[in-house]
Amino acid sequence: MITVKDILNICKGILISGKEDIECQNFAKDSRIVEKGDTYIGIKGEVFNGNSFYKDAINKGAKICILDDKSVLDGGYKKAAIILVDDTIKAIQELAKYKRSLYNIPVIAITGSVGKTSVKDMVYTVLSSQYKTQCTIGNMNNHIGVPLTILGLKDHEALIVEMGMNHMGELHILSNIAKPTIGIITNIGTAHIGNLGSRENILKAKMEITDGMNNGTLIINNDNDLLRTVKYDNMITIGIDNKSDYMAYDIEDKVFSANFYINNNYVSIPVGSQAFVYNSLFAYAVGKKIGISDEKIINALESFKLTPHRLELIDHKDYRIIDDTYNASLDSVNNALSMLSKVKGRKVFVFGDILELDKYAKEIHEEIGNNIINNKIDVLLTVGENAYYTYSIVYDKGIEAYHYNNNEEMLKDIDKIIDIGDTILVKGSHGMNLIEVVNHLKNFKTISNE
Repeated sequence: MITVKDILNICKGILISGKEDIECQNFAKDSRIVEKGDTYIGIKGEVFNGNSFYKDAINKGAKICILDDKSVLDGGYKKAAIILVDDTIKAIQELAKYKRSLYNIPVIAITGSVGKTSVKDMVYTVLSSQYKTQCTIGNMNNHIGVPLTILGLKDHEALIVEMGMNHMGELHILSNIAKPTIGIITNIGTAHIGNLGSRENILKAKMEITDGMNNGTLIINNDNDLLRTVKYDNMITIGIDNKSDYMAYDIEDKVFSANFYINNNYVSIPVGSQAFVYNSLFAYAVGKKIGISDEKIINALESFKLTPHRLELIDHKDYRIIDDTYNASLDSVNNALSMLSKVKGRKVFVFGDILELDKYAKEIHEEIGNNIINNKIDVLLTVGENAYYTYSIVYDKGIEAYHYNNNEEMLKDIDKIIDIGDTILVKGSHGMNLIEVVNHLKNFKTISNE
């Protein structure tokens, strides 16, 4: 258990009020969700200063506040211990590093250009079949979210942390905080290529996950062209097409479910697409590495449930929606299009910009246009500046296609386009907020356009 005294020593903090023997249990950076007994961390954001809300946190029951802005203090802190540090983000990183040092448990870190959260969810399903497991919640996969996940450890027997990055050096920091015993790199694609300049640089950045591993086990997708070039002493490979330690074969993709074998074990998962076959291989490899039986692993995979907004199937009485709005990259779009191509009936693709591509935006969005054509998608609706390149490629081939500048424009039109029996895939970067389209479709009562 971390105490106020520990925080003072680890973070070189100054105790403004309160006692050193108070124990810290739960940590929160949002004063709106603080509960009684929590430790509140005031973080300066781009549009607000979290330090300013320390009184709100105390009124909700916070017994400790860690702040880095002395100017907000006005004497209203008698009910809690107030600790002043130089930088609250660095403080929680140091505290997380200390908390991690107290646990001798499997720590699985997951990164990659696409599929991090889905792999995390599958690995969690397998590990939690035998161990009390803590894992990243939502999108808390950055320099703040990873430390907070680690600080949430209590009597857990395993930890899974998803690690995102936009620039070189970020995974180096996270890996040295989490000290993974197992690292996973799902693939090397084009996500954040605008920041890093090339896929080769993306590989270098992703390999930083090993920096804090102390020769722990690295698990990679051996079917990825760049990952196949990786040299690492303690490595496990998974794959479908290339010889690997764990391989899937005799794959039967039923669109919304899949059956296959992994090293002579029959596996059935309640979600389709090749991406989830790879995800299952990662989860299987982790389970085997930490000693979970084949039977438990397979049963866990069969009970897997998708995270909302990630290829989530929604049955409307008139049509089906595939909600894949959480985020987008070239690889994840291509995977989703391949899935859509296998459904019966008219196939509709609602597509919003992939962000953070910089000079590669036109090329990648045009490639997606060609993939839409190759997958025989019937109708395309695009929104955003870059998705116009996709629209142009498809429209020029005589396929039914519509382009809109924003979601509001699309929503005025979409009711006239969607028909009974359609399957509608909705996908784009998180910042495009295409969940608005999904919510509209969920509540719309269509009238046949025939």
